[in-house]
Amino acid sequence: MINLKFKRALIACAIVAGLAGASTTSAQAVVVDAFTNSSTGGTGSSTGVFLTSGQNFTVTVDPNDLWNAGALPRWSNADGLTGPRYAVSGDESSQTTGTLIGQDFGLWDQAGLSLPYGTLVGKIGAGLFFEIGTSFVGAANASGELKLYYWDSVSSDNTQFVTASISAVPEPSTWAMMILGFAGVGYLAYRRRDQAIALRQT
Repeated sequence: MINLKFKRALIACAIVAGLAGASTTSAQAVVVDAFTNSSTGGTGSSTGVFLTSGQNFTVTVDPNDLWNAGALPRWSNADGLTGPRYAVSGDESSQTTGTLIGQDFGLWDQAGLSLPYGTLVGKIGAGLFFEIGTSFVGAANASGELKLYYWDSVSSDNTQFVTASISAVPEPSTWAMMILGFAGVGYLAYRRRDQAIALRQT
């Protein structure tokens, strides 16, 4: 028979492990700078989000959050320079409302990926670049830290940044630890109730 103290120690460990597992869930905002984090001449924006291959995660960016690849008309959101974009009051371009600030500049090919200039892209560990844009929902194509980039060929005239919101879904092992932790809490509550009833009956 396992004595009561040992049982309690095991349950306490399970609770701690479950809570620790829960803390690995990522939900945070990361700034991606068009100049510093350019896919050409820059380094990826470190997100602090570590994924394993196949793990699900999401990345979203406000479609009205703009960055720039140089002289007009090169303003876009995280979906890149895909077509005509006109200035609106209060946007990052500071241009008069109605001014043409963005247009389609074709595709930039790099490392086997072809996307519009100004697209938000990601890279996980030593994996391949992949498209994110203003909204990504999918599974990690490699294991390691997620880094984010501004997709372009020349970084010297890039300005502004977008803010990406990242959320990683816990892996099954993490869920298992969380469930074990909650089960431990439930068991302790059950034992305390039984002990309280036993004391009242004596």
